Amino acid sequence: MIAEPYIDAHSHIWTPDVGHYPLAAGFQPADMQPPSFTAQELLAVCRPAGVGRVNLIQMSYYQFDNRYMLDMIKLHPDRFVGTAIIDPFGVDPASAMKELLPKGVRAFRIQPSYSKQPPASWLAPTGYEAMFATAAQTGQCLSCLIDPDGFAEVDRMCRKYPETKVIIDHLGRIGVDGTVRDADVRALCDLAAHPRVSVKVGAFYALGKKSPPYTDLAPLIRRVVQAFGTRRCMWESDCPFQVVSQRYEDSLALVRDHLDFLSPDDREWMLFRAAEQILFPPSTAKS
Repeated sequence: MIAEPYIDAHSHIWTPDVGHYPLAAGFQPADMQPPSFTAQELLAVCRPAGVGRVNLIQMSYYQFDNRYMLDMIKLHPDRFVGTAIIDPFGVDPASAMKELLPKGVRAFRIQPSYSKQPPASWLAPTGYEAMFATAAQTGQCLSCLIDPDGFAEVDRMCRKYPETKVIIDHLGRIGVDGTVRDADVRALCDLAAHPRVSVKVGAFYALGKKSPPYTDLAPLIRRVVQAFGTRRCMWESDCPFQVVSQRYEDSLALVRDHLDFLSPDDREWMLFRAAEQILFPPSTAKS
């Protein structure tokens, strides 16, 4: 294995330099907690843990202004790819997606708050229709920040656009209220019927008991792995929120050390091979 082989499929970054990178309307510097989590701060946290590459997730503080993330990808092209956010009600979402592809954007975060629709119809806007159609052409992914009540809409759109790659963030936020419900787990696992749907396995600090070593989440993760297979399951930290009161190592260790139903090969797929295959084109792979 190469040095720093692991890939973090989901981490946010932001900078206190609001002069060069202004916050979106409705946000103030005081909203940024922690006040700073730059690309350099992220690398200082993840590299000692063996994580050499990261899929950066556009932070809501900047809404549709992806410049900070794009600048950090340009500065560290061997380390980062990105998941951008574009306005589904924008003039031409399809063109925006294509324009961002050569800049290292491999995915787009989509969620009900941007569609301005309830979860039962959150993918109804024509802009999201255009994004699903375009992603099928470009190979970019659509990364869903949703609760279980949003799964049915994903199923509908995956039936309509079977060639589109879709990612479910944070295990579909199952257990965010402290309870892992069987119906929610079954609904998530049902999405495995769509071969281009994958799952980010992480944000453990926010799910279930919300406390290391997070082994209370093992039954949930086992069912997801059984349904999707480890080639469609990517470990994520969801930094910096993972490291506000807990450790980066805590998140990594659950998959690396504590899930006894995983084989060594399974661990490799979850810790880097799946993310490499889904999010990182060959030109970004480190040697």
